[in-house]
Amino acid sequence: MGIEILKRTVYDANMALCNSGLVVLTWGNVSGADREAGLMAIKPSGVAYCDLTPDDIVVLSLCSGEVIGGSLKPSSDTPTHLALYRGFESIGGVVHTHSRWATSWGQADREIPCLGTTHADFAYGSVPVARWLTSEEIAEDYEENTGKVIVEALGAAGRTPQNTPAILLPGHGPFAWGKTAAEALDNAITLEEVAKMAASTLAINPSKAPLPAPLLDKHFSRKHGPDSYYGQKA
Repeated sequence: MGIEILKRTVYDANMALCNSGLVVLTWGNVSGADREAGLMAIKPSGVAYCDLTPDDIVVLSLCSGEVIGGSLKPSSDTPTHLALYRGFESIGGVVHTHSRWATSWGQADREIPCLGTTHADFAYGSVPVARWLTSEEIAEDYEENTGKVIVEALGAAGRTPQNTPAILLPGHGPFAWGKTAAEALDNAITLEEVAKMAASTLAINPSKAPLPAPLLDKHFSRKHGPDSYYGQKA
């Protein structure tokens, strides 16, 4: 797509993230990948959204992580994003936030159970929590190892980036992804809503069981996969 188009696409997604209400101050970032060119673009570290311009977006090699475009330092979460792109070819965009409800579930070290069809339209089953990093993993390459534990969690039986479009980090916050930066942002927004709904549901009925499997299967499959029929066909 070319470096300038990639930078603009990622800039637009970052500004949309800011406007979504999921970020406070600079607590979030969006990246996007151009697989054909072997590039990733991401928000620069610590730059306020109100000051951000397309030229500020930093471009790196997906292979080496070397900065090849931009004069600013990339987000401190860059190694985590790179680990996700390297782990899964299907991922083309990644979003990290500290959004209130999803982060609260992560801080509680609890997966978000699938309690209703809104969640089932989004993910097949619960939104998982990755394992805690060891002291050695934190001390050595914290951000890269964060990405590795996410990839590890997605390697669990039955999980893929397609049926599990987001994850929680214990004591931390969420990451979401998609085929594009825009889709990753949609998934981050949806994650926050289902996190809030789940917390409210369990406050009303603490013993609420997960959605029955037939309803989970129906709602997920009608929006995802070869037999999906939601929306308009291209």
